[in-house]
Amino acid sequence: MCALLIIGTGGCSSGDAVNQPSAEELFQNAKRLYDDGDYREAYDAFRVLTLQYQGSALSDDAQFYLGESQFHREEYILAAFEYESLIRTMPTSELVPNAQFQLAMCYYNRSPEYFHDQDYSMKAIDAFQAFLEYHPTDPRVPEAEAKITEINTKLARKEYEGGIIYMRMDYYRAATVSFDFVIEKYHDTPYAEPALLKKGESLIARRRYREARDIASRFLEKYPSSVLRKAAESLLRDAQDGMDEISKAQKQTTENR
Repeated sequence: MCALLIIGTGGCSSGDAVNQPSAEELFQNAKRLYDDGDYREAYDAFRVLTLQYQGSALSDDAQFYLGESQFHREEYILAAFEYESLIRTMPTSELVPNAQFQLAMCYYNRSPEYFHDQDYSMKAIDAFQAFLEYHPTDPRVPEAEAKITEINTKLARKEYEGGIIYMRMDYYRAATVSFDFVIEKYHDTPYAEPALLKKGESLIARRRYREARDIASRFLEKYPSSVLRKAAESLLRDAQDGMDEISKAQKQTTENR
């Protein structure tokens, strides 16, 4: 009886093995779910494939679609994990450029408005730059560059607006630091121009007239057609007046000795 039981059990296991779907069948079923927009079910189906057929020719495709399924569900952090898994464990896959770009897009889509914490913005820049570095001939390079520019502009605005707030609070030294950061770090964004002018204004407020004069002169030389030209000219006059006032006071002090 025991022998019959063992034989019978063995027969069932053999039948299960025969009826087990192949990697190709699992992939096609998962892809149908994905194409139908059933991303949750598709994710589960692709996960089964990656677990049952590790190292198969379809492993990288399945891993990539794990990320895509989460991406379409707007689960961007979970999607980023799946893309990173593909990049890390299958670096020779032809899908790595796609995964790297999509990884960057995950962080880009999580990048908030400028007045919030910009951690995801920084991660997006890093991911896009990695894409540019490792895949410089990819047709999506211009898009990646445009995304970096867009995010940098957002970061520049955050720093610039921080400087404006410091000015309103009379924290002129902190304002100078903020405007300096915009000028140096984000010199190719639209905020570099007004930041230079505002730096001059913060220096005037700190009675550092000579430096403010140099900033105003630099502004007029660098942006001769700027809509802020009149403000820069006014800044230059204020700086010169301040310098003259100090010079006059020093002269009077000398004469009174």
